[in-house]
Amino acid sequence: MSIIWLSLFIVVGIFIFVIESVRRGILETKYSILWIITCVCLGILSSNEAIINKLAHWLGVYYAPSLLFLFGLLFLLFMVFDLTRRVSKLNHQLVSLAQEYALLKQKYENEGSKKS
Repeated sequence: MSIIWLSLFIVVGIFIFVIESVRRGILETKYSILWIITCVCLGILSSNEAIINKLAHWLGVYYAPSLLFLFGLLFLLFMVFDLTRRVSKLNHQLVSLAQEYALLKQKYENEGSKKS
């Protein structure tokens, strides 16, 4: 089995997994867009040897199918950055929410002690 066909099967498998995860509600649609776009791009590159060979020649890569893994690696780096950005944003929201909760709790306790 050629590495190109193997990568095509893997990409199709990931695509089906992403679509099924969205359908079951495990993965939100807005987060699946990047996965779907990447699967389509890698699927096109995997299914057409001429494109991957021309691209490899243009980039000076000796073994053309290794470009599929390069693009996959670049995608994963992009995903790690995107997820880190989202975690950072959620962390800031959590800190803000905790501070707001502490202020409201203190205000509630102060009002309760004034009534007693």
